[in-house]
Amino acid sequence: MLQNLFLNIDAGTIDWSRAQFALTAIYHWLFVPLTLGLAVIMGIVETKYYQTKDDFWKEAAKFWQKLFGINFAMGVATGIILEFEFGTNWSNYSWFVGDIFGAPLAVEGIVAFFMESTFVAVMYFGWKKVSPGFHLASTWLTGLGATISAWWILVANAWMQYPVGCAFNPDTMRNEMVSFAEVALSPFAISKFCHTVTSSWIIGAIFCVGVCCWYLLKKRHTKLAIESMKIGAGVGLVAALLAGATGHKSGMDVANVQPMKLAAMEALYDGGTAQGLKLVEGIEVPYGLSIMATNDPQGFVPGINDILNGYTTPDGRVEPSVDEKIERGKKAIEALAAYRKAKAEGEDASIYLAELNENMKYFGYGYIKDKNDVVPPVWINFWSFRIMVGVGCLFILFFAVILAVTYKFPKRLFEKRDITTLPAWHYWVAIALIPLAYIGSECGWLVAEFGRQPWTIQDMLPTWASVSDLQASNVAITFCLFLILFTTMLAVEINILLKQIKKGPEL
Repeated sequence: MLQNLFLNIDAGTIDWSRAQFALTAIYHWLFVPLTLGLAVIMGIVETKYYQTKDDFWKEAAKFWQKLFGINFAMGVATGIILEFEFGTNWSNYSWFVGDIFGAPLAVEGIVAFFMESTFVAVMYFGWKKVSPGFHLASTWLTGLGATISAWWILVANAWMQYPVGCAFNPDTMRNEMVSFAEVALSPFAISKFCHTVTSSWIIGAIFCVGVCCWYLLKKRHTKLAIESMKIGAGVGLVAALLAGATGHKSGMDVANVQPMKLAAMEALYDGGTAQGLKLVEGIEVPYGLSIMATNDPQGFVPGINDILNGYTTPDGRVEPSVDEKIERGKKAIEALAAYRKAKAEGEDASIYLAELNENMKYFGYGYIKDKNDVVPPVWINFWSFRIMVGVGCLFILFFAVILAVTYKFPKRLFEKRDITTLPAWHYWVAIALIPLAYIGSECGWLVAEFGRQPWTIQDMLPTWASVSDLQASNVAITFCLFLILFTTMLAVEINILLKQIKKGPEL
């Protein structure tokens, strides 16, 4: 029975399963954003070749495509392992909602991955076999395929944050999809996709600029460095501005469907109207949080204590306390047991089904033992959010400066010096910003996933009810093996990338 399921899982199994999945996701996310970002860079560079027929742009495109390919292969390897972990470590979750969660992942595998595989082959091996126009289309379609893959994966993740388009079937004891369109086109999924992809373009752009600055530092491939830097900085500035706009929309979505996550991001314990946005403790932007959450300087934002104890919004909407939600969740679990017993004995079960439906919204809370368990780790969310936003703001300034320097605007500042004659530390700063971009990107995922705790599926299924019945020691062993494997893969990729960059384009 579902009400007795998952309650005897060893705490060590839960912790090690979470750690292993986090490890795989973090390493996977080192490869994915660079793939998405470089796809745009190499597409624009080859478009320049198609327009000009200048062999310089052809060799430049081949160079960026080689770096893309190295990173792409590593991303595929870690992504496959990540999906398998749903079946190995999180089989209860997969059984409970596999009909819903598996659908977008299946579409991703069947459509997007095969699309990438087909056109990536043409991109690498078709320079002399297909027309320039078809090759250009293949390059853009390779990047589009990677982006479509990201779309379906993010749809699956967004559903975990905001479960829609589904209904619980008490006869099968599973959540089943009732609207694929509602799952695929969820507003939360659209916002998440737009913010994630535009932030990934920033990674590709800063990587491009950093590589170009290394060439300028070594006084090699100067033309490639300058021309590619213009493209990279242009993509980066547009992406950083779009990431800010899509991030605001994501903030509003979080405020609407995951208020506890927003409260943790702000370390906001007692909310209200006209809330300021904290830069750090003691310093805040007046009305900033209310604007971010509601687009209204006087907007109401609940705090952690408000959510725990229940609150009433200014427009009169009453949100019950967590204790009340726990009680209603227990009623739902009891009603489910009574319904199944009545059905098995051939009795009328309609009264129990009605009670189940009345309290189903809070079903997941029935597994919560202490109301404080629904509070995610505040300090991780608070500082991860600030690092993410701070890095994003820094890159807006950085890319704007790079564009000003490369285009020599205003010209009076560059009468005696251009980007090829700057002191060496300028180039090292750009190179050092590459890992900073990754830190900002990973912090965004920390906010998304830690802020959702303790839920695997928001308000529906807590983490400890999702894991497989495994020995903690077995998961710990595979965690260590994966740590060694992924670290080795990362070291190999960095080594290959550095060798390829050192070798440079064939100009």
